[in-house]
Amino acid sequence: MKSRNLNKLTKHIDNSLKVALAVLMALLVVNVCWQVFSRYVLLSPSSFTDELARYLLIWLSLIGAAYMVGQNEHLAINILSEKMNATTNILIKNGSVLFFALSVMVIGGILLVSTILELEQRSATLQIPMGYIYLALPISGVLICYYSLTNIFQFFNEKES
Repeated sequence: MKSRNLNKLTKHIDNSLKVALAVLMALLVVNVCWQVFSRYVLLSPSSFTDELARYLLIWLSLIGAAYMVGQNEHLAINILSEKMNATTNILIKNGSVLFFALSVMVIGGILLVSTILELEQRSATLQIPMGYIYLALPISGVLICYYSLTNIFQFFNEKES
């Protein structure tokens, strides 16, 4: 029963991330097209497009990385994993990713976001609070932690079956 609920939640998160990534990618494409059009056709470059493209790329990259961990398609160095049994392999790979995501992305990201929001730092052109931009770090970190734990849980569930 718990496994079915976990699979349902994971599928919901996967679908939500797919939509979010598609929207981010579409916004990035439209933004860059407008940047090129305004610069070369209108001869009056848009002032916000460069900054917006940078922030969209940050969110797209970090949320995309979390989605790829959930699909077990993340980057891997297979030198060690080829020499380990399946259980050790899954624990080391997902455990390493989990440790990094939790310590650097979630904890470090939360500290970064709270500090930047406290300092009231804003982006130069869009005047967006920079803490909102950096919020992509802890959000993607939480997603990566979830997927890493889910991968471990599913491995042991399949092994018992």
